[in-house]
Amino acid sequence: MQNEDQNQLNIELSEEVAQGNYSNLAIITHSPSEFVVDFVLVMPGVPKANVKSRIILTPEHAKRLMLALQENVHKYETLHGPIQIHEGQVNMVPMTFGGPTGMA
Repeated sequence: MQNEDQNQLNIELSEEVAQGNYSNLAIITHSPSEFVVDFVLVMPGVPKANVKSRIILTPEHAKRLMLALQENVHKYETLHGPIQIHEGQVNMVPMTFGGPTGMA
């Protein structure tokens, strides 16, 4: 029992972080040592968008996140049906920030 208590991680969530940030665009760049995910809020008719949050991950953690997202999307679609991606909205904002870029 004592060993189980030592292996548990106590994660705290402040009220400010618990509010969350809404994002409708993610811009992903990477280097050999890290992945950078910028979460952006794009508003219709507004030519400027601000990064609301930036998460920096090691390549291993980026892959773990990808696998966790795949698993959770599968679980969601099993319960609620397929998530529709409307034509023309995949890679809808062409941007480059000096490196390989992917968008979600």
